[in-house]
Amino acid sequence: MKSHSSPGGLVYSTDAGRMCPACRKALAQCVCRQTRPLAASDGIVRVSRETKGRGGKSVTVVKGLALQDAALVLVGKQLKTACGSGGTVKDGVIEVQGDHAALVVDLLTKQGWTVKRAGA
Repeated sequence: MKSHSSPGGLVYSTDAGRMCPACRKALAQCVCRQTRPLAASDGIVRVSRETKGRGGKSVTVVKGLALQDAALVLVGKQLKTACGSGGTVKDGVIEVQGDHAALVVDLLTKQGWTVKRAGA
């Protein structure tokens, strides 16, 4: 017997693709992600290099960009293209595969951001 207390619902449609579990619309038309407030930021973008939990491979991590999800994905794409490598955007953090911290700092500074190199 199915429990009626769980929100459940459609997560994928062959017509629209992935569906938002909260508003039950396609992710492109999702209203709950677009109205999500921005994370509190001090205005400084921090760029660091991490290897923890990645099998020894280094990843350049960009935190502190106060942008909506769509704009953050565009900045992530620009950084990945400029570095010539892959990466992802998760939970407001841009990850670029490889050690490209110096290049990322230069690119973000040219775009007008206040950037600090975090870590060693």
